[in-house]
Amino acid sequence: MQTPTVTRNIIIINILFFFGSIVAQRYGITLSDYLGLHFFMASDFNPIQLVTYLFMHGGFAHIFFNMFAVYMFGRILEQYWGPKRFLIFYLVCGIGAGLTQELVQYIQYATELSRYTQVNIGTAIVPMSEYLNMMTTIGASGAVFGILLAFGMIFPNEKLFIFPLPLPIKAKFFVIGYAVIELYSGLANATGDNIAHFAHLGGMVFGIFLILYWKKKGHHETFFN
Repeated sequence: MQTPTVTRNIIIINILFFFGSIVAQRYGITLSDYLGLHFFMASDFNPIQLVTYLFMHGGFAHIFFNMFAVYMFGRILEQYWGPKRFLIFYLVCGIGAGLTQELVQYIQYATELSRYTQVNIGTAIVPMSEYLNMMTTIGASGAVFGILLAFGMIFPNEKLFIFPLPLPIKAKFFVIGYAVIELYSGLANATGDNIAHFAHLGGMVFGIFLILYWKKKGHHETFFN
C-alpha cells in the first residue's frame, strides 16, 4: 500500500528533527530545550511548543515505535478521511495531549511543589524556577494514541496481531486495553517513569471528541460496529 502524503511527510519531518537533534547535540545545543513542551509557568515556555514538541523524541526506540504506529494506522486513516482531515486530527490530538500534560503538571505543582523554593532532583538541589524548566515533554505519542483510538472506533472489528499475544485481537479491545493500561500506569506512577501517561490519554480523549463532532456533522457515520 502506497503511503499517503500527510503520513509520509509526518514520518519524514520527525526523522529529520531526530537526526537534527543528534547533530545539534554535538555542537552543545539541546533542541528539546527549545522545541520541547515546557510547563506553562516556566520561563522557557512558548505556546508554539504545543506543536513543536510533537517532532522531538528521546531516543531511537521512542521515534521508531511512534513512527511505526503512524505508518501502520495513520495511512489507513488518511485514506479514509483524506489528507486535510487526517492532519487536523493528528494535530488536535497532539496539542490536546500537550494541554493535558500541562494540566497534570499544574496539579502536581499546586499540590506538591508550590510551597517549596528548591527541589532535590537526586543529583543536586536546584531552585524552583530551574526545576520548572526541567518539566519538559517531547514526542508524538499523544497524537499516536489518538490515531490508535480512531482506528479502533472506525475499524472496531479489524483483527490485529500484537506481539507477544498468541492470537489476534479486535482493534476495539486493543484500544480499550491500552487505555486501561495507561490510566493504571498514570495513577500508579508515584515514583515517576518519565512517561507522560496522562498525555497519551489526553490524545485519545481529544480524538474521541473530534470524531464524535465530525459524526454529529455527518462525516462518516459508522462507529463502534
